[in-house]
Formats: sequence, C-alpha cells, structure tokens
Amino acid sequence: MIRAHSGCRRVSASDRQTPGLRWSLVIATVLVTGFGPPSPALARNILITNDDGLTSNVKYLHDALKAAGHDVLVAVPCQQQSGMGGALHVMKPLGPLATDCLNGAARKGDPGAGPVTRSDLGPEYHYVDGTPVMATLYGIDVASQTRWGKAPDLVISGPNIGRNVGGIVVSSGTVSNVQYAMMRGIPAIALSAGTATESGPDLVNTQSEAVARRVMELMSRLEASANGGPLLPAATALNVNFPDDPQQAPWKLSRIGTAMAYDVRFVSDMRPKPAREGQPLPGLTFRIRPAEKAGPGANDEAAVASAAISVSVMQMAYDAPKPLQSRAVQRFRRLLSR
Repeated sequence: MIRAHSGCRRVSASDRQTPGLRWSLVIATVLVTGFGPPSPALARNILITNDDGLTSNVKYLHDALKAAGHDVLVAVPCQQQSGMGGALHVMKPLGPLATDCLNGAARKGDPGAGPVTRSDLGPEYHYVDGTPVMATLYGIDVASQTRWGKAPDLVISGPNIGRNVGGIVVSSGTVSNVQYAMMRGIPAIALSAGTATESGPDLVNTQSEAVARRVMELMSRLEASANGGPLLPAATALNVNFPDDPQQAPWKLSRIGTAMAYDVRFVSDMRPKPAREGQPLPGLTFRIRPAEKAGPGANDEAAVASAAISVSVMQMAYDAPKPLQSRAVQRFRRLLSR
C-alpha cells in the first residue's frame, strides 16, 4: 500500500552529534538481520542522476522505483562525464546542443538543458549539457520544483558504470552528486556497478536489471527503519558498490578505504611507442588494477573483490574524524591562538 509522505522529521541530538557512527550501526544491523521480505512502501519523490548520461542502469532503476509506487525524476548529463568529480561551469549560459546527446537523449540544436527529446521516454527524463553536479542541481532546482514544488525526498546517483571504491571517490561524479545533495539537506545514495552494465542506445542490459532489483532491497530495508521520516539523517549518505555478479551477492558493511583500484597517471606522450613521430601528445592514462593488487587499506574494494555488495556511510565534505584531527593538530598546535 502506498501512503503519503511528508519527507521530514525533527533531527535528534544524536543525529547531529555522531551521524556517521549512529548510521553505520543502523546499516550494520540491517545487514546482519538480512533483507528478507520487503516492507510496505511509502511514496517518495526521488531524483535519479549520474555521471554517465542516459544508460540502461538509470532506465531499469527508474522503472523499478516507479513500479514500487514512487514518483521519479531523472536528470543526467548529456554526455559521458566520468571523472569530472564536483566540477561546475559557473555563470556560463548553456546554448543549443552542438552534438547529439549519448544514446539519443537529445539532438543537436536542442536546448542546453530540459526534458529529453527521445520519443520512447517519458517527460520525467531530463538532460543537461554540463557536468554531473550541474545535472544534479538542475534536477533539484528546476525539475523537482516544477514537478513537486520542493526538493526531492531522496537523490540517487547512479548506478554508475564501474565501481567507486577507495581513494578514487574524490574524482567521482557519482559521489560528488551525493555530496551536493547532502549540502542541500537531501538524503542521498551513490550506487556503482560493474563495467558489464554498459548498454547501447536500446538501454537493455540484464545486469542493469539485476542491480536495480538489489537496490530495491536496500530501499525496502531503509524504509522499514525510517518510521515515516527521511531514509537517512542529515549530513550522511551511502556509497554502495556492486560486484560483477550482483544476483546472489551478500550485503557487507564497509568503509571507504585508501586503496586505489584505478591507476591514473599523466604521461608525456600517449602515442604508441613504435610510431612516435611529430609533436608529443601528453595526457592522462587510466587502467583498472587487479583486485589482488589493490594494496593496503582496501576496505570497500576488498568487500567487492570478495563478491559482496559494499555499503559505506559517508559524511558531508572532508572533515576528518576526531582521532585523526587530534593527531594532525599536534603538528601545528603552537601556531594556534590560546
């Protein structure tokens, strides 16, 4: 049964003081007790965004959430924007599209942002010719206001094509979208899956469908713990990563580690060595490291490498936990005012 939802509740002192610890314990309890049968759903206003553009991952999740009774909007970048992190194009009006959007979301000459012009998708789908965060802010400030007259109850970023674990999250548009949602006081979840969830213009992929089914398990359990209020407390969000085969994967509480699953390096010349003639072509190179060579600190990466679904609780921005703060402050304490 679908019931009306106000999307707000009073934040308790414990929420404000230790949201990361408190909700890590909540998520741990959920993971230990299992996901079991779904709970009755509350009708939520949900915004889906990402950094990949229009994808099968977004389409299957949209359809699953709608089937559960939620009202869903989609706002994605016009083009693939992986690795853009929290980049913004400020005070630069968006003109008509210079090229078609990914998978035909919109065509050359269409406005720089707006509802998709692809005929087989509904009016709830939108695109932005900009960065992932720009698409998210369009969804919050324009699409949501037009449809609901307020911000969404939940922002879901992803599922991303490729995982966001360890140190690479600082470059992730998927995770940056969630950070901006948190700054607006909106509960948010970052979702990332394997690279096999990529699709063509038909937006069909059985792996994407499997990921969407598992996401609905998480939604159901969070709903059961929310008691009619927000799914997560202020200044916290989840970073969820799925293994290559998500079908029967167990859920595992993790922390965002320090391992680098991706090897990103700047090189002086990207041209193949045997044919290096003329001017060098410098640039960034990228490769995925084997899981067994991820190195020390591999926490969420280790969970996914063991074929589990990792769930990490994030806080807003980059403030360090108190024990780390104390250790760092010792290095410059004499500079501080007494």
